[in-house]
Amino acid sequence: MTTPLIQGAFTIIAVEKARPSAKHPADFLNVPKAAILVLRPHSNRTNTPAPKAAADAQNDGFLREVDEALREQEMLSAIRRYGIPVGIAIFAALLALAGYLWWEHTRKVAEGERGEQLTIALDRVEAGQLDAAKAPLAALADKGDDASKTAAQLLQAGILVEQGKPAEAQKAFAAVAADATAPQPYRDLATLREVALGFDAMPADQAVAKLKPLAVPGKPFFGSAGELLGAAYIKQGRNELAGPLFAAISRDKTVPVSLQRRARQMAGLLGVDAIDDVNEAANGGANGAPAPAAQ
Repeated sequence: MTTPLIQGAFTIIAVEKARPSAKHPADFLNVPKAAILVLRPHSNRTNTPAPKAAADAQNDGFLREVDEALREQEMLSAIRRYGIPVGIAIFAALLALAGYLWWEHTRKVAEGERGEQLTIALDRVEAGQLDAAKAPLAALADKGDDASKTAAQLLQAGILVEQGKPAEAQKAFAAVAADATAPQPYRDLATLREVALGFDAMPADQAVAKLKPLAVPGKPFFGSAGELLGAAYIKQGRNELAGPLFAAISRDKTVPVSLQRRARQMAGLLGVDAIDDVNEAANGGANGAPAPAAQ
């Protein structure tokens, strides 16, 4: 007698053995009463379907692979399309940076050389070696930048003054004053020196025109330019302008004390009282009242 039992993917059949008889004698071995036969599943039995979670995971993995392949393809396409222009742009930027660094280094080296030449020239001028200072000054005046070139030209004009050549020096100062590329403070100084050297022979109107922009309170050359401008006003017979200007110079504490004293004396001679404090004036001081601009 057999009793089938389905367990998992196999069929288990329990078979009960018949009792021994004369026709079927018993085995000399102890045979169990029942035997269990395990049979393979039938070939036409359907497999259990895969769980849905496993199918979803497989689909997600496939989609990720497709997405990665698409991104890789897009990147390769972008490299093929923009790689050469971007590479050229990067190379050009690096080349421009290298050029700028080289230019900056060259400029600093040249500035150092010009500063050294100017220092050598100044040392020689201070030592009275005027002829020896001409060579470095000529090199700076010829190939220097705006500042070093102008400084060298001013020193050259000063050497001409020291050598007793005022007419040549005046022309040299006039050239610096007319140079639009020169720094403005150097041009103002050159104008002042030009007028001072040629004041006696220069027409008063011309001197006034050159000095008025400099004789302004607060400017660095107010004292020196104002003194010359006051003298030019006197040459023109305009004492009413010269007196207040000298009084203003005497009250400006930024000018040298010696210039304050001279201006106070000139203001008194022109009938303008420039003494605000008698005790202070007696001690060589000056009251710092605001000064009027030159007219």
